[in-house]
Amino acid sequence: MDKKTGWIIAAIVAAFAVIIGISIAQQGNGNKNSSYNDIIPASEASGNIAELVNGDIDAPVKIIEYGDYQCTACAPMNPYINELIKKYDGKVAVVFRTMILDYHQNGEQAARAALAANEQGYWKEFKDILFENQDDWYYSEPAELTKQLEKYFTKVSNGKGDLEKFRTDQTREDFGKKLDFDASISKKQNVEWTPYFMIDGELISQRGISSEEFIEKLSQKIDEKLANLENN
Repeated sequence: MDKKTGWIIAAIVAAFAVIIGISIAQQGNGNKNSSYNDIIPASEASGNIAELVNGDIDAPVKIIEYGDYQCTACAPMNPYINELIKKYDGKVAVVFRTMILDYHQNGEQAARAALAANEQGYWKEFKDILFENQDDWYYSEPAELTKQLEKYFTKVSNGKGDLEKFRTDQTREDFGKKLDFDASISKKQNVEWTPYFMIDGELISQRGISSEEFIEKLSQKIDEKLANLENN
């Protein structure tokens, strides 16, 4: 093999390596073609439990939120997100995926209770009451927390919910699969903290700015997305 041929082969190998590197980086960062950037259909892997969606499921813009009900940064952000969904009136929905932080001892119990409330159609209301009253249950022991969660469910269902079903559902095996599934997706998208918001695989970071500034930043991204959809 002559010197010129060797140089050509080396260049091809180098170019191929660059392409592979870009592909891997895109996969790790959640690129725009990732199926994780929209509602993921229920499957055996997720315990056949559908995604938790705040807003119109058919909204053209989907925001992915990775959150933890015990997260002290998630709680104050929640009302802002609710208002954002109202503002865009059917054009924006937030897909909530649970990412329980290791040091949150009540995170899983709260998450299972939220799934149990969802089974009876009260997830959004239950999510809101958990965040609104987070200070009251943050340090609760399991027995006390159980009573608080039941009180919250009774309140959001106006006493019409099936409390016994709410209790028993929390121990369901498929709930564990759903929580594990959400956790696995968060790892694949390199989620590092909560709340963590993404649009089309792009992180919209709230770190270092106020909630109001973050919502303005998020709104700008939504407007850009809606404008692009209208032009295409």
